[in-house]
Amino acid sequence: MSITDHAALVDRICHALATGRTLRDVCRDPGMPAPSTVLGWVKADRDGFATRYRNAREVGYSLMADEMLEIADDASQDRVVRNEGGEPVIDHEHISRCRLRVAVRRWLLARALPKIYGDRLDVEATHETGDSLRELMKAIDGRTRSLQPGD
Repeated sequence: MSITDHAALVDRICHALATGRTLRDVCRDPGMPAPSTVLGWVKADRDGFATRYRNAREVGYSLMADEMLEIADDASQDRVVRNEGGEPVIDHEHISRCRLRVAVRRWLLARALPKIYGDRLDVEATHETGDSLRELMKAIDGRTRSLQPGD
């Protein structure tokens, strides 16, 4: 593959990833390499590809976060006509599938971009200064001086 062919392929991959597509989906397109090949280019950082790949993934992940809101807010298919009277009934399967779609995306985002989408723990550590350590050391020092070997 020539350098210009490779550069064009890299551009196509990065553009597709930045639209929120997965690497596996992009690699199914005609003329695309296998996902393992692309990840090999990332690992080798061929022509600075690692940075471009990470940036494209971050943009795609941000779009995925927007998609989560759309999935959660879309109630258009929550009811379907299934009963004999023609009345709409709740489609529990569709609702469960939407819940799963959001949960999987949330899991992926929390791991791919933990500083933005990860669970945050508020950890506050406090320490009050005092002479307790100094007092303890004096107490120990005073006792150990009077000890004889074997006591």
